[in-house]
Amino acid sequence: MTENQDLTISDNFTETSDVVIYHGMAIDFVKSIPEKSIDLIVASPPYNTGKEYEENVSISEYVREQEEIIPLMCKIMKETGSICWQVGNYVSHGEVFPLDIFYYKMFKDQGMYLRNRIVWRFGHGLHTTNRFSGRYETILWFSKSDEYIFNLDPVRVPAKYPGKKHSKGPQRGQISGNPKGKNPSDYWEIEKRNWISEWEDGIWEIPNVKAHHIEKTIHPCQFPVELVERCVLALTDENGRVLDPYMGVGSTLLAAILHNRKALGSEKEMQYVEIAKERIVQLARGELRTRPLGKPIYEPSTENVAKIPDEWIKDASSIYYQDKE
Repeated sequence: MTENQDLTISDNFTETSDVVIYHGMAIDFVKSIPEKSIDLIVASPPYNTGKEYEENVSISEYVREQEEIIPLMCKIMKETGSICWQVGNYVSHGEVFPLDIFYYKMFKDQGMYLRNRIVWRFGHGLHTTNRFSGRYETILWFSKSDEYIFNLDPVRVPAKYPGKKHSKGPQRGQISGNPKGKNPSDYWEIEKRNWISEWEDGIWEIPNVKAHHIEKTIHPCQFPVELVERCVLALTDENGRVLDPYMGVGSTLLAAILHNRKALGSEKEMQYVEIAKERIVQLARGELRTRPLGKPIYEPSTENVAKIPDEWIKDASSIYYQDKE
Protein backbone atom coordinates (compact mmCIF):
# COMPACT_ATOMS: atom_id res chain seq x y z
CA MET A 1 0.00 0.00 0.00
CA THR A 2 1.02 3.61 -0.34
CA GLU A 3 1.46 5.96 2.61
CA ASN A 4 -1.54 8.20 3.40
CA GLN A 5 -3.80 5.92 1.37
CA ASP A 6 -7.49 6.70 1.80
CA LEU A 7 -9.16 3.58 3.18
CA THR A 8 -12.89 3.29 3.84
CA ILE A 9 -13.90 0.72 6.44
CA SER A 10 -17.32 -0.85 5.84
CA ASP A 11 -19.42 -2.56 8.50
CA ASN A 12 -20.85 -5.23 6.18
CA PHE A 13 -19.73 -7.11 3.09
CA THR A 14 -20.17 -5.50 -0.31
CA GLU A 15 -18.54 -6.41 -3.62
CA THR A 16 -16.75 -3.06 -3.75
CA SER A 17 -15.49 -2.88 -0.16
CA ASP A 18 -11.72 -2.81 0.30
CA VAL A 19 -11.90 -3.19 4.09
CA VAL A 20 -14.78 -4.74 6.04
CA ILE A 21 -14.93 -5.03 9.83
CA TYR A 22 -18.05 -6.72 11.16
CA HIS A 23 -18.90 -6.44 14.85
CA GLY A 24 -20.63 -9.66 15.78
CA MET A 25 -20.40 -13.42 15.66
CA ALA A 26 -18.16 -15.00 13.06
CA ILE A 27 -20.84 -17.37 11.81
CA ASP A 28 -23.26 -14.51 11.13
CA PHE A 29 -20.65 -12.63 9.09
CA VAL A 30 -19.65 -15.71 7.11
CA LYS A 31 -23.31 -16.34 6.24
CA SER A 32 -23.50 -12.83 4.74
CA ILE A 33 -20.65 -13.43 2.28
CA PRO A 34 -21.51 -14.78 -1.20
CA GLU A 35 -20.26 -18.21 -2.20
CA LYS A 36 -16.91 -18.44 -4.02
CA SER A 37 -15.85 -14.87 -3.24
CA ILE A 38 -12.89 -15.29 -0.83
CA ASP A 39 -9.31 -16.05 -1.92
CA LEU A 40 -7.79 -16.77 1.49
CA ILE A 41 -9.09 -17.39 4.99
CA VAL A 42 -6.60 -16.98 7.83
CA ALA A 43 -7.94 -17.80 11.26
CA SER A 44 -6.98 -18.68 14.80
CA PRO A 45 -10.27 -19.64 16.47
CA PRO A 46 -10.42 -19.06 20.24
CA TYR A 47 -9.93 -22.12 22.40
CA ASN A 48 -9.45 -22.75 26.13
CA THR A 49 -6.23 -21.03 27.12
CA GLY A 50 -7.51 -19.19 30.16
CA LYS A 51 -7.80 -15.85 28.35
CA GLU A 52 -10.44 -13.44 29.54
CA TYR A 53 -12.12 -13.26 26.14
CA GLU A 54 -12.74 -17.02 25.97
CA GLU A 55 -15.50 -19.03 27.56
CA ASN A 56 -14.36 -22.27 29.14
CA VAL A 57 -16.05 -25.00 27.10
CA SER A 58 -15.49 -28.74 26.80
CA ILE A 59 -13.49 -30.12 23.90
CA SER A 60 -16.61 -31.80 22.49
CA GLU A 61 -18.58 -28.55 22.60
CA TYR A 62 -15.69 -26.66 21.03
CA VAL A 63 -15.50 -29.18 18.18
CA ARG A 64 -19.27 -29.00 17.58
CA GLU A 65 -19.11 -25.20 17.26
CA GLN A 66 -16.33 -25.43 14.69
CA GLU A 67 -18.12 -28.17 12.76
CA GLU A 68 -20.97 -25.72 12.25
CA ILE A 69 -18.95 -22.86 10.76
CA ILE A 70 -16.28 -24.68 8.74
CA PRO A 71 -18.65 -25.91 5.98
CA LEU A 72 -19.85 -22.32 5.53
CA MET A 73 -16.28 -21.07 5.20
CA CYS A 74 -15.48 -23.66 2.56
CA LYS A 75 -18.50 -22.55 0.52
CA ILE A 76 -17.43 -18.89 0.38
CA MET A 77 -13.92 -19.76 -0.85
CA LYS A 78 -13.07 -19.52 -4.53
CA GLU A 79 -12.06 -22.74 -6.27
CA THR A 80 -8.48 -21.41 -6.32
CA GLY A 81 -8.67 -20.37 -2.67
CA SER A 82 -6.96 -21.56 0.50
CA ILE A 83 -7.48 -21.70 4.26
CA CYS A 84 -4.68 -21.26 6.79
CA TRP A 85 -6.02 -22.52 10.12
CA GLN A 86 -3.67 -21.69 13.00
CA VAL A 87 -4.14 -23.56 16.27
CA GLY A 88 -2.25 -24.79 19.29
CA ASN A 89 -3.30 -27.18 22.02
CA TYR A 90 -6.50 -27.40 24.02
CA VAL A 91 -5.58 -28.06 27.66
CA SER A 92 -8.08 -29.49 30.14
CA HIS A 93 -7.16 -30.68 33.65
CA GLY A 94 -3.53 -30.98 32.61
CA GLU A 95 -4.28 -33.10 29.53
CA VAL A 96 -3.22 -31.78 26.12
CA PHE A 97 -5.42 -32.11 23.02
CA PRO A 98 -3.60 -31.10 19.78
CA LEU A 99 -6.34 -29.22 17.94
CA ASP A 100 -5.01 -29.73 14.43
CA ILE A 101 -5.90 -33.42 14.77
CA PHE A 102 -9.58 -32.51 15.18
CA TYR A 103 -9.53 -29.93 12.39
CA TYR A 104 -7.96 -32.24 9.84
CA LYS A 105 -11.08 -34.41 9.70
CA MET A 106 -13.41 -31.40 9.64
CA PHE A 107 -11.76 -29.96 6.54
CA LYS A 108 -11.34 -33.33 4.82
CA ASP A 109 -15.07 -33.93 5.28
CA GLN A 110 -15.60 -30.80 3.16
CA GLY A 111 -13.41 -32.14 0.37
CA MET A 112 -10.45 -29.89 1.16
CA TYR A 113 -6.83 -30.79 0.32
CA LEU A 114 -4.12 -30.49 2.96
CA ARG A 115 -1.06 -28.93 1.30
CA ASN A 116 1.11 -28.34 4.38
CA ARG A 117 1.08 -28.73 8.12
CA ILE A 118 3.26 -25.76 9.01
CA VAL A 119 5.07 -25.53 12.33
CA TRP A 120 5.35 -22.01 13.75
CA ARG A 121 8.04 -21.90 16.40
CA PHE A 122 8.30 -19.06 18.91
CA GLY A 123 10.71 -18.47 21.74
CA HIS A 124 8.42 -17.39 24.55
CA GLY A 125 5.29 -18.86 26.05
CA LEU A 126 3.70 -20.36 29.13
CA HIS A 127 6.17 -21.94 31.52
CA THR A 128 5.16 -25.26 33.05
CA THR A 129 6.59 -27.56 35.70
CA ASN A 130 4.58 -30.71 35.04
CA ARG A 131 5.35 -31.09 31.30
CA PHE A 132 7.66 -29.60 28.66
CA SER A 133 6.87 -25.94 27.89
CA GLY A 134 5.09 -25.50 24.56
CA ARG A 135 7.02 -23.42 22.04
CA TYR A 136 5.21 -24.04 18.78
CA GLU A 137 1.79 -24.05 17.19
CA THR A 138 0.65 -25.29 13.80
CA ILE A 139 -0.93 -23.87 10.66
CA LEU A 140 -2.98 -26.24 8.53
CA TRP A 141 -2.96 -25.02 4.93
CA PHE A 142 -5.82 -26.47 2.92
CA SER A 143 -6.71 -25.67 -0.68
CA LYS A 144 -10.19 -26.07 -2.11
CA SER A 145 -8.99 -27.71 -5.33
CA ASP A 146 -5.87 -28.79 -7.18
CA GLU A 147 -5.89 -25.45 -9.03
CA TYR A 148 -4.80 -23.19 -6.18
CA ILE A 149 -2.77 -19.98 -6.02
CA PHE A 150 0.80 -20.45 -4.82
CA ASN A 151 3.41 -17.72 -5.29
CA LEU A 152 6.74 -19.02 -4.04
CA ASP A 153 9.07 -16.20 -5.14
CA PRO A 154 7.68 -13.48 -2.79
CA VAL A 155 8.33 -15.65 0.27
CA ARG A 156 11.66 -17.24 -0.61
CA VAL A 157 14.44 -16.99 1.99
CA PRO A 158 18.21 -16.81 1.43
CA ALA A 159 19.86 -20.16 0.79
CA LYS A 160 22.21 -21.58 3.42
CA TYR A 161 24.83 -22.39 0.76
CA PRO A 162 24.14 -20.07 -2.21
CA GLY A 163 27.42 -21.06 -3.89
CA LYS A 164 26.68 -24.78 -3.88
CA LYS A 165 27.14 -26.46 -7.28
CA HIS A 166 25.96 -29.67 -8.91
CA SER A 167 28.54 -32.41 -8.32
CA LYS A 168 27.43 -34.80 -11.06
CA GLY A 169 25.32 -35.09 -14.18
CA PRO A 170 24.99 -32.74 -17.16
CA GLN A 171 24.84 -29.67 -14.86
CA ARG A 172 28.02 -30.55 -12.99
CA GLY A 173 29.88 -27.43 -11.89
CA GLN A 174 26.85 -25.17 -12.28
CA ILE A 175 25.17 -23.35 -9.39
CA SER A 176 22.43 -25.63 -8.06
CA GLY A 177 20.31 -23.10 -6.19
CA ASN A 178 17.89 -20.36 -7.17
CA PRO A 179 19.25 -16.78 -7.11
CA LYS A 180 15.91 -15.65 -5.66
CA GLY A 181 16.42 -17.85 -2.61
CA LYS A 182 15.05 -21.15 -1.36
CA ASN A 183 11.65 -22.46 -0.36
CA PRO A 184 10.99 -21.48 3.31
CA SER A 185 9.74 -25.03 4.06
CA ASP A 186 6.97 -25.97 6.46
CA TYR A 187 9.03 -25.16 9.57
CA TRP A 188 8.72 -21.42 9.84
CA GLU A 189 11.84 -19.67 10.94
CA ILE A 190 13.31 -16.57 9.31
CA GLU A 191 16.64 -16.65 7.54
CA LYS A 192 18.24 -13.43 6.42
CA ARG A 193 21.10 -12.08 4.40
CA ASN A 194 23.78 -10.15 6.25
CA TRP A 195 24.08 -7.19 3.92
CA ILE A 196 27.43 -6.16 5.46
CA SER A 197 29.32 -9.42 5.24
CA GLU A 198 27.70 -11.32 2.37
CA TRP A 199 25.45 -14.28 2.99
CA GLU A 200 25.42 -15.42 6.59
CA ASP A 201 24.02 -18.51 8.19
CA GLY A 202 21.54 -17.04 10.66
CA ILE A 203 18.21 -18.42 11.78
CA TRP A 204 15.50 -16.48 13.58
CA GLU A 205 12.06 -17.47 14.73
CA ILE A 206 8.87 -15.52 14.03
CA PRO A 207 8.23 -14.20 17.54
CA ASN A 208 4.81 -14.28 19.13
CA VAL A 209 3.36 -11.00 20.38
CA LYS A 210 4.36 -10.60 24.02
CA ALA A 211 4.71 -7.63 26.37
CA HIS A 212 7.56 -5.80 24.62
CA HIS A 213 6.63 -6.67 21.03
CA ILE A 214 6.33 -3.62 18.79
CA GLU A 215 2.77 -4.59 17.80
CA LYS A 216 1.43 -5.39 21.28
CA THR A 217 -2.11 -4.24 22.13
CA ILE A 218 -4.45 -5.25 24.96
CA HIS A 219 -5.42 -8.45 23.14
CA PRO A 220 -4.07 -11.44 25.13
CA CYS A 221 -3.46 -13.76 22.17
CA GLN A 222 -2.39 -11.66 19.20
CA PHE A 223 -1.14 -12.69 15.75
CA PRO A 224 2.20 -11.21 14.62
CA VAL A 225 1.56 -9.43 11.31
CA GLU A 226 4.60 -11.01 9.64
CA LEU A 227 3.23 -14.51 10.22
CA VAL A 228 0.17 -13.65 8.14
CA GLU A 229 2.19 -11.77 5.53
CA ARG A 230 3.82 -14.99 4.38
CA CYS A 231 0.38 -16.59 3.90
CA VAL A 232 -0.98 -13.55 2.08
CA LEU A 233 1.97 -13.20 -0.29
CA ALA A 234 2.14 -16.89 -1.12
CA LEU A 235 -1.54 -17.75 -1.42
CA THR A 236 -3.17 -14.68 -2.98
CA ASP A 237 -2.61 -12.26 -5.83
CA GLU A 238 -2.99 -8.49 -5.60
CA ASN A 239 -6.59 -7.34 -5.04
CA GLY A 240 -7.56 -10.77 -3.71
CA ARG A 241 -9.89 -11.02 -0.72
CA VAL A 242 -8.48 -12.13 2.65
CA LEU A 243 -10.86 -13.03 5.49
CA ASP A 244 -10.21 -13.53 9.19
CA PRO A 245 -13.47 -14.57 10.90
CA TYR A 246 -11.85 -14.26 14.36
CA MET A 247 -9.84 -11.14 13.64
CA GLY A 248 -9.12 -9.92 17.19
CA VAL A 249 -7.27 -6.61 16.80
CA GLY A 250 -6.91 -6.96 13.04
CA SER A 251 -3.42 -8.32 12.39
CA THR A 252 -4.59 -10.39 9.41
CA LEU A 253 -6.31 -7.37 7.93
CA LEU A 254 -3.14 -5.30 8.29
CA ALA A 255 -1.11 -7.95 6.47
CA ALA A 256 -3.64 -7.96 3.63
CA ILE A 257 -3.75 -4.17 3.33
CA LEU A 258 0.05 -3.91 3.41
CA HIS A 259 0.20 -6.01 0.25
CA ASN A 260 -2.73 -4.49 -1.64
CA ARG A 261 -5.33 -7.12 -0.86
CA LYS A 262 -8.92 -6.59 0.23
CA ALA A 263 -9.35 -7.25 3.94
CA LEU A 264 -12.38 -8.65 5.76
CA GLY A 265 -12.79 -9.56 9.40
CA SER A 266 -15.31 -10.14 12.15
CA GLU A 267 -14.96 -9.83 15.91
CA LYS A 268 -17.51 -10.10 18.72
CA GLU A 269 -15.62 -7.92 21.23
CA MET A 270 -16.22 -4.22 20.57
CA GLN A 271 -12.99 -3.09 22.23
CA TYR A 272 -10.99 -5.19 19.76
CA VAL A 273 -13.03 -3.88 16.83
CA GLU A 274 -12.15 -0.33 17.83
CA ILE A 275 -8.46 -1.18 18.17
CA ALA A 276 -8.45 -2.90 14.77
CA LYS A 277 -10.01 0.14 13.11
CA GLU A 278 -7.51 2.47 14.76
CA ARG A 279 -4.58 0.30 13.68
CA ILE A 280 -5.82 0.36 10.09
CA VAL A 281 -6.16 4.15 10.20
CA GLN A 282 -2.62 4.41 11.57
CA LEU A 283 -1.36 2.09 8.83
CA ALA A 284 -3.01 4.22 6.15
CA ARG A 285 -1.32 7.31 7.60
CA GLY A 286 2.06 5.60 7.72
CA GLU A 287 2.09 5.80 11.52
CA LEU A 288 1.62 2.14 12.54
CA ARG A 289 4.69 0.30 13.75
CA THR A 290 4.91 -3.34 12.69
CA ARG A 291 7.73 -5.84 12.83
CA PRO A 292 9.19 -6.16 9.30
CA LEU A 293 8.87 -9.54 7.62
CA GLY A 294 12.12 -11.46 8.12
CA LYS A 295 13.67 -9.18 10.72
CA PRO A 296 15.95 -11.20 13.04
CA ILE A 297 15.00 -11.58 16.68
CA TYR A 298 17.10 -9.54 19.09
CA GLU A 299 19.25 -11.82 21.18
CA PRO A 300 21.24 -10.11 23.96
CA SER A 301 24.79 -11.42 24.14
CA THR A 302 26.78 -8.96 26.22
CA GLU A 303 24.21 -7.54 28.61
CA ASN A 304 23.78 -8.79 32.16
CA VAL A 305 20.46 -10.43 31.29
CA ALA A 306 22.32 -12.91 29.06
CA LYS A 307 24.89 -13.83 31.68
CA ILE A 308 24.57 -16.66 34.18
CA PRO A 309 23.86 -15.13 37.62
CA ASP A 310 26.61 -15.64 40.19
CA GLU A 311 24.00 -16.99 42.60
CA TRP A 312 23.20 -19.83 40.19
CA ILE A 313 26.86 -20.71 39.70
CA LYS A 314 27.44 -20.86 43.46
CA ASP A 315 24.25 -22.81 44.11
CA ALA A 316 25.09 -26.50 44.45
CA SER A 317 21.73 -27.45 42.91
CA SER A 318 22.51 -25.60 39.67
CA ILE A 319 24.65 -28.41 38.25
CA TYR A 320 23.93 -27.43 34.64
CA TYR A 321 25.41 -23.97 35.04
CA GLN A 322 28.39 -25.20 37.04
CA ASP A 323 29.27 -27.60 34.23
CA LYS A 324 29.20 -24.75 31.73
CA GLU A 325 31.84 -22.74 33.54
